[in-house]
Amino acid sequence: MAERGSNLVVINPGSANVRMGFASQDVPFNIPHCIARRIHPQEGEEPKFFVRDQMLNCHVTSSQNAERESAYDIIAALMKIPFLDEDMPSPNQPLPPKMGRVDGFSSQQSRDDSKFTWTDMTERSIKPSTSIYRSVYKNAEEDTPPSTSGDGNENDFEENKYKEIIFGDDAMKIPPSESYCLNRPIRRGHFNVSQNYSLHQVLEDLRTIWNWILTEKLHINPRDRGLYSAILVLGETFDNREIKEMLSIVLHDLGFSTAVVHQEALAAAFGNGLSTACVVNIGAQVTQVVCVEDGVALPHTALALPYGGDDISRCLLWVQRRHRTWPNFQTDPVSKPIDMLMLNKIKESYSQIKSGSFDAVALVHSYDNERSAGHQKTRLSALNVPPMGLLYPRVLVPEEYPPPPRSWFQDYDDMLEDTWQTSDNLYSSGNGGFGMWDSYPMLPTRLKKFDNIGLVEAIVSSVLSTGRVDLQRKLFCSIQLVGGAASTAGLAPVLEQRILNKIPANQSIERVEVLQSRTYPLFVPWKGGVILGVLDTGRDAWIHREDWIKNGVHIRSGRKYKDSYFLQAQVMCYYNI
Repeated sequence: MAERGSNLVVINPGSANVRMGFASQDVPFNIPHCIARRIHPQEGEEPKFFVRDQMLNCHVTSSQNAERESAYDIIAALMKIPFLDEDMPSPNQPLPPKMGRVDGFSSQQSRDDSKFTWTDMTERSIKPSTSIYRSVYKNAEEDTPPSTSGDGNENDFEENKYKEIIFGDDAMKIPPSESYCLNRPIRRGHFNVSQNYSLHQVLEDLRTIWNWILTEKLHINPRDRGLYSAILVLGETFDNREIKEMLSIVLHDLGFSTAVVHQEALAAAFGNGLSTACVVNIGAQVTQVVCVEDGVALPHTALALPYGGDDISRCLLWVQRRHRTWPNFQTDPVSKPIDMLMLNKIKESYSQIKSGSFDAVALVHSYDNERSAGHQKTRLSALNVPPMGLLYPRVLVPEEYPPPPRSWFQDYDDMLEDTWQTSDNLYSSGNGGFGMWDSYPMLPTRLKKFDNIGLVEAIVSSVLSTGRVDLQRKLFCSIQLVGGAASTAGLAPVLEQRILNKIPANQSIERVEVLQSRTYPLFVPWKGGVILGVLDTGRDAWIHREDWIKNGVHIRSGRKYKDSYFLQAQVMCYYNI
């Protein structure tokens, strides 16, 4: 690994974070997938931090709120949580014996009450008044230019100026009183294209973020990129055009010599040393279920669920407000990303699936317009409800997003009509899902999308769609949880019990097992990409920079395939061709 992986860079982009690193590393850099650009307000305008997503429709309708309340009541009854009209302990009373405490967490979770600090948007720049004078002597190879003063720097001065671009964690911790616009190029497993966020800007932000990570974190000089190869580990939600655009960024804009695309579910299986598994990838904003058999992902088993870890965090805030335990802070995870960072930290530190009332005392921080953040120790209630949203998604109520411009999805590059004869009813859009992605004005999708089924139903549906009893038995005993929310304590045993109860009686399945991950579940797909790249089993799948820029791609048959469908089918081994 250390020898062959030194010139391989593995990139695993997600909606909330991008994981990137050398194949020779043990773990990648995990950086928020966002960028903040400075806005220059016009004269007389007040500075304001602007999150592009706040232009989107995040309003919860009355019917959705009623569904959420109903789902909460169901979960409360199942988990034996007291209802609001029952006697609850006062904040000054100790926890009753039946209430869980924070010391029963898994090894991946640790209590963290530390606060975030606002980002410093300024940087120092030295402006010498004799810059032209010195450059002349520098060109003349003079070691020290002459000076009339003692040190030659009496006219130099330091200037604090605003940073024009801020990345990652720092971008999410910019005070609301500053003039910056935060962009997230990927949302809900797709490019975040909207009327206010053009495709051109999305691609430019992706290129800029990845280039910054390569330069500042991996220390790869842009002039040396031709000595490196890139491995893209992409989720199943990305469509053909998006895959092609990311390849163009890697090969054309970032300058890698060769690149290969691997499917995230397949990489996750390899990352845990498996060749056959039902891979359940619980990301920040989308959950994907795909079955893998003998190293090949089965396309008709792929499901996408429009919720993930971020929705659990927002549900945690809703539950606390419902129980009136959240302090009187103006917490807004949509317009203030630093609040989402805080909610994610609380969720990771305290939430778990456990029967009975599970409360904990935590330090909650306030991040207002002022730079100084307040804090308050408070009792958090019903901490086992938010993660149960994976099983009862109605309690999560994900945001709704308007559709992007329809013309963007048209891909006219060498579309071959006969390539789509493989599509059939298995690739229909299911019974709902993303409103913004089900109305493609073009060709059938190859990924089922649902928005009203829980994780248990999705896993059972995916495995049973294989149609073979012997394979179904293997898959039900090889369920693999990956992604950040997969570390939730108590999730695995609950899934095992409920999946076994959900399997129809006429199916001869007697055992269900969720396998323990060999490493931190968030990094398993990235690690699998490392293994696939180092093993180099698919030499023909590697795409050379010159071939991509000039001619498209020549794979095996020698035909010119610019259509990303064949890219997905052959490079990603999406079908067993």
